[in-house]
Amino acid sequence: MAFLLLFVVAIWAGAQNALAGGGSFLILPTLMFTGMDALAANITSCVALFPAQVATGWTGRTHARGVGTVSLLWLFAISIVGGAIGAVILLATPRGLFAHLVPWLVLFATGLFAWGSFFRKPGEAHGHLSPGGAGFVQFLIATYGGYFGGGAGFLMVAALTMAGQAVRIASATKNVLAGVMNASAVAIFLFSPDLHWTQALVTAAGATIGGVSGARLIHVIDERVLRLFIIGVGSALTVGLFLKAP
Repeated sequence: MAFLLLFVVAIWAGAQNALAGGGSFLILPTLMFTGMDALAANITSCVALFPAQVATGWTGRTHARGVGTVSLLWLFAISIVGGAIGAVILLATPRGLFAHLVPWLVLFATGLFAWGSFFRKPGEAHGHLSPGGAGFVQFLIATYGGYFGGGAGFLMVAALTMAGQAVRIASATKNVLAGVMNASAVAIFLFSPDLHWTQALVTAAGATIGGVSGARLIHVIDERVLRLFIIGVGSALTVGLFLKAP
């Protein structure tokens, strides 16, 4: 019964990751419900969601873009390096600092995205984050993503829209970079004794189904609805993270 629940939750998490991010916050408590601790759940979640991220990114790859002079290829490289650094930090240091920072990061990203979506004046449509700034922020997000991952996709959408990308393009770019970012972390976590393969395979199957469906939905759903959905997810994540903050 626990594995059936995990499969169903993974479908929803995969779709949510494709549309806005934050799916790992559904997966983590469900994995813990199957009997593993928080560290094992975090590592298993990262590995399990990777196939879905690759499938989701591939589905919407033609809509992914770089930011100004920072090409998509450069964002790839930045994401790989950042993800590897984050994974090494996770295995070598306590999670205390990131646990305190996560709620504030998601709160900041939610407010930033809401302002950029509904309160920015038309003359400000190109955003306030330079291409170089977007590259640096992507490195920080990738490092965070390799370390913990929860809300990383949401932070990417916020940063990319502030750099001038339309929300649909930002969502597609985020989906591509999420897989790239986690590739290096997964390569490291595959050798961890905390990886639970059975739960990982069940989660991967469900999340891949949901992720591909969500990636296709990006190009059908009304953009204003998509913006409201992303803000709603961010708000819910923020409240949940502050309630669970140590």
